[in-house]
Amino acid sequence: MTPEPALPGLRHHHPPDGPPVDADADVVVYGATSGGVVAAVRAARGGQSVVLLAFGDHVGGMTTGGLGTTDVGDARTVGGLARSFYDDVAAAYGAPAPHWDVEAHVGEEVFERWLAEAGVTVHRRRHLASAERDGERITELRTDDGSGYRAKVYVDASYEGDLLAAAGVTYTLGREASSVYDETVAGVRHSVNHQFDLPVDPYVVPGEPASGLLPGISADPYGKVGDGDRRIQAYNFRLHVTTAPGRLPFPRPAGYDPARYELLRRYVEAGGYELFGRTTRVRGDVYDMNNHGAFSSDHIGANYDWPEGDYARREEIFQDHVRYQAGLLHFLATDPRLPADVRAETNRFGLAPGEFADSSHWPAQLYIREARRMVSAYVITQHDATGGSRAADPVALASYVMDSHNAKRVLVDGQPRNEGNVQQPLTAPFGVSYRALVPRAGECSNLLVASAISASHAAFASARMEPVFMMLGEAAGVAAGKAITDKVAVQDVEYAALRRELVLGDAILPAGN
Repeated sequence: MTPEPALPGLRHHHPPDGPPVDADADVVVYGATSGGVVAAVRAARGGQSVVLLAFGDHVGGMTTGGLGTTDVGDARTVGGLARSFYDDVAAAYGAPAPHWDVEAHVGEEVFERWLAEAGVTVHRRRHLASAERDGERITELRTDDGSGYRAKVYVDASYEGDLLAAAGVTYTLGREASSVYDETVAGVRHSVNHQFDLPVDPYVVPGEPASGLLPGISADPYGKVGDGDRRIQAYNFRLHVTTAPGRLPFPRPAGYDPARYELLRRYVEAGGYELFGRTTRVRGDVYDMNNHGAFSSDHIGANYDWPEGDYARREEIFQDHVRYQAGLLHFLATDPRLPADVRAETNRFGLAPGEFADSSHWPAQLYIREARRMVSAYVITQHDATGGSRAADPVALASYVMDSHNAKRVLVDGQPRNEGNVQQPLTAPFGVSYRALVPRAGECSNLLVASAISASHAAFASARMEPVFMMLGEAAGVAAGKAITDKVAVQDVEYAALRRELVLGDAILPAGN
């Protein structure tokens, strides 16, 4: 049974709109994330016929789904079509290029124009059902509306790595133990940032453990620092909010339950309140609101089933995240038990009326910070980020800190503690190996991966940023064309030729080993 939307019109999985189709193309890209759009455009500009399959109605993933303040890292490392995107955003604003901050509708207009100009065929509301294989090759991708898509090369640009999993490619989930790749920031980690720094009673009836834990606190053990598990960093929605007079009041979601926020209420009472989210100006009076603090928009511990969940389970998780985050805002804005200044500060903001009109002005893209990660011949690790390893075949540079959000909230000595946050600087920007975009030889010879790349949890925390996904998408688009032209497996694409093509497109690459 499909759960009731927490807000009108807001769903993860929309029913197919239109009859099923049978289509043939040189390249089929599954996932209209920013990396998927760029992969499709680059392959099409190279002369390939391309079909892009969008899970929902929109294209661009998080870049057009609320993440208005781009996690750039070192701006000098962003090249190729990724840089062109931010240059086009600047042109739309009449501002100096590049313009790293982007309102969702502006970013989507750029991507839609690129797709149209490149001649990419976009099919929306297409949800993967299966990947048919003949030996090492995918022969057909089928979607749950009965459509079939046949291609010479496929690109998995989904955040979840759904196509690579359906094709039988090796992947992993969660956090490796420190011992797996000899990483000092792997596994269970003490959180310093976004942490409770004042005591607060964690029990339903204060002082009575037998009454049970407050919502949001897990009975799981803290674990031993450095041990691995299958937990993943928390998800949230990145909201476009505004202080303008026309702002929309934060809505009361269906199923709103103020008891979910009792831990926060007590923390506020103890003097620990920070505005629930960090608000960073995107443009004018429009802000990107993100997680910040001990109890915020990250729905900690609620996403563990997402990576391998079926669409029904993901819909449940999606609606729970909407209900949690919208309810949090409504609570902070209206609950009379909160101090007046807290409510007033919250009500300075409201949802931006110029965004996400078809989904209650709430983004339809949940921030899937991490899900499946492919395991291929080259696994990017913390050693790449600290200079201990250096890929001989880089196709993009990652430069943002290793940024992993909390993975659980548990009790330590009778007090709530968040666990898992990592904010580890890089030694220098590091190259992402081409081998991290292709399965191991023998697993699948015509699949490239643009988002769920081969990386440890620690290293993925840096590589997962949207400009990097765009650059990886461009590399996948070029490599797809070369595999087709040269009639070789994606693993056998000549790196020197791939590199030349990327550099001609203004990619910024380090020297290989």
